[in-house]
Amino acid sequence: MTDKPVLYSYFRSSCSWRVRIALALKGIDYETVPINLVKDGGQQFSEDFQTLNPMKQVPALKIDGIVIGQSLAIMEYLEETRPTPRLLPQDPQKKAIVRMISDLIASGIQPLQNLSVLKQVGQEKQLPWAQKVITSGFNALEQILQSTAGKYCVGDEVTMADVCLAPQVANAESGCRTTGPGGTRRTLRLQPFALPTASLASDPQRQRKIACQGRCVTSSSSDYLGDSSSLATLGRASPRTWQGSRLRWCVCGGKQSDLL
Repeated sequence: MTDKPVLYSYFRSSCSWRVRIALALKGIDYETVPINLVKDGGQQFSEDFQTLNPMKQVPALKIDGIVIGQSLAIMEYLEETRPTPRLLPQDPQKKAIVRMISDLIASGIQPLQNLSVLKQVGQEKQLPWAQKVITSGFNALEQILQSTAGKYCVGDEVTMADVCLAPQVANAESGCRTTGPGGTRRTLRLQPFALPTASLASDPQRQRKIACQGRCVTSSSSDYLGDSSSLATLGRASPRTWQGSRLRWCVCGGKQSDLL
């Protein structure tokens, strides 16, 4: 296991963001190959990438001589082969709860409001559809977290549940998908948990610089001062949101408003 892992990722993909957070928390050095899901009709549909991942989705991680798709499968593999620090509790019951929360987000919320699904419901129905899906999922999460949360989603250790939650909160807020009665308040109640600052490098804003080959206008490290490790910061599309601005700009893409 000497070769550096290679992550095929899109900076706005919340599934890819989960894996980037996990890699950062575990201190795993890796290379990134950007796969633009929009450019040229979607680079994930290229023959080369389809050979790598027949599902034509990101993320995909090339590691230890194999290629793994699906973010939860990737994190499970990292947990088994590089177990420090742990993202799954040792206690079987807590481990089951972490997996339940992770699956709730990765299977019960994110895919139903993803771009590929929204394209099928029609332009006018996209926002109401996404709001309904996210609101329903967040309602369930709130009920679960009332009995499981300590410092983090499950007890007092960072787990896979926290790794999955941060990008989903960002996804909801970046497109104002939780607007409506109680929507914004609900999102804010789901992000009181602080993640270590190591995971900040996984933020889409910093990843955008990779995807755009360094031509982006991005925040400097000073934007992460203060409570920079909180999920309230990670849970928004940009650290600048914490300082009152929602906009991010890139010379090759214009204003960004959505995650995937």
